[in-house]
Amino acid sequence: MDSLTLVMLAVLAVLVFFMFRNGRKRKKDQEALQATMVPGADVMTNFGMYGTIIAIDEEANKVELQIAPGVVVEIHRQTIARVVEPVVADVPEDSSVDSIDSLTEPEFGQRVADVDTDTTDQPKKGDA
Repeated sequence: MDSLTLVMLAVLAVLVFFMFRNGRKRKKDQEALQATMVPGADVMTNFGMYGTIIAIDEEANKVELQIAPGVVVEIHRQTIARVVEPVVADVPEDSSVDSIDSLTEPEFGQRVADVDTDTTDQPKKGDA
């Protein structure tokens, strides 16, 4: 066998290895998602719709999803992309310091009057 054939076989072996590895990883991720899908969970679908799971039909592979109060849609179970975890906002312990700093700092784009300690009327750099 020449070296080109050996290199091609090695590349083919690496590609097959990565195909199986990615397949196992996807299967593991899908099983983890299925385990977290329970009635009452907030989810996002593949097409970007958010809702709460009302019921899961294992045999028909369907999920009843409440997208608004009183609005329930029935979708295929595999269209659920992920379970949405609630986001908890971190509240700083001492918010009074931040509010004082925000009063002295100008907002982005806000004009601030220049306060010069030098009272001479010399032109500044860039003035014509």
